[in-house]
Amino acid sequence: MKAKYGGDEMTSRKATTINRRKLLATGAAGITAAVLYRPSVVRAAEEASASVGRQPWAAANSPITEYMMQNKLFEKHAEKQGYQLKVDWRDYPSAMPQVEAFVSNNLDLGMWGNTPIIRGIAAKQPWSILNVGEGHMRFVLATRPDSGIRNVQDLKGKTVGALLGGDPYNALSQILLYQLGSGDPKANDIKIVNTPTQAQAATVPTGLDAAVVIYPAFLKAQKDAGIVGIVNSYGTTEDHYKGPEGEGAGIQLPSVKKSPFYPDGYYLHRSMWMAQNKFLDKYPKLAVAFMSAQQEAVEALCKMDPGDVSQLVKKYWELPPDLGAKVWKDDVLYARKWVWSTRGDVSAVVATSKFMVAGGLIPQPTTWPQVTEAISKGAPLMEQAYEASGKVPDETAFTAKDVADLRGLPVWQHAQWPQEN
Repeated sequence: MKAKYGGDEMTSRKATTINRRKLLATGAAGITAAVLYRPSVVRAAEEASASVGRQPWAAANSPITEYMMQNKLFEKHAEKQGYQLKVDWRDYPSAMPQVEAFVSNNLDLGMWGNTPIIRGIAAKQPWSILNVGEGHMRFVLATRPDSGIRNVQDLKGKTVGALLGGDPYNALSQILLYQLGSGDPKANDIKIVNTPTQAQAATVPTGLDAAVVIYPAFLKAQKDAGIVGIVNSYGTTEDHYKGPEGEGAGIQLPSVKKSPFYPDGYYLHRSMWMAQNKFLDKYPKLAVAFMSAQQEAVEALCKMDPGDVSQLVKKYWELPPDLGAKVWKDDVLYARKWVWSTRGDVSAVVATSKFMVAGGLIPQPTTWPQVTEAISKGAPLMEQAYEASGKVPDETAFTAKDVADLRGLPVWQHAQWPQEN
């Protein structure tokens, strides 16, 4: 009779014990290896939402945001920042409805020009300036071919349509200032009629002798209704011009060089992206994602044929590729290929406010300290987006002099800005 633990049975039992030890050792090693070599545990993305207003009937913001929407770039960059984002994109015909939505806390991010920004600063609204949404838009003084108006001097005693309180009127006042000696239309017996929509202004309807029109609307009306252009906010003439400097398009008017906004022109047009302060406080990384997404969109669109870019928003601009390309190529973002705000961009808020005081629209002009406060929340976030986007452009581009637009140090370097008014 075999011993209980002897012979073959003992051998078998030893083998089993050894195998178990190996298994335990192997298992422990496997667990250790898994801990040491497995990828880092990724936390579930935090869910968030953002409402974004845009003006697709305006200029460069239209194809940029369209490209962002089609390629979900805001969502993509939000995911990099740890968020699963749901975006509510909203189309607005102009700035005012967006401003109203901001006042009622019904919009997180929006884009508009100098006048609403100045009014917001004057009213101490809890909003912040972010990056450039579009800029250097061409505002055209348009008329009917048979009106007899061929230059700015011919506007004396006439009725002109313009969007009161907006960029078209501001551009007109600057043209009048440097061409006729006064930015006040009454000084030259010019009557101004408010034209709330650009489509209306572009037709130069009965009762108006001329109108100031944004370039997309002008090009469409020129094609469809035969209206003609006289001069533009860049300080150059349009096709119907005839005056002391000559006849036809492309002549630079000497007076534009007296403008503080030169080389941008008579008027420094910039529309800036704005954010609710409470949104920046709660979701600072989403602001970084938003600006990073815009930069990616601009870089991609600048590599495309300009006519193809315009066709992304054909339903808004209603222009064929050759005309739509002109709108895109006019924009400061097409020229720069980057979206970051500079001192030159926000200087429009200070300069324009002085004209608004003269017109009785606000009691005091905007000061540089007020501008600094308005960018203080967004500036460091913009710097993060700039770094995340590969630091494009290099720092020398911000202060380049041989360019056709006002620049300056980026807003995140505002401590180095001179603070004069």
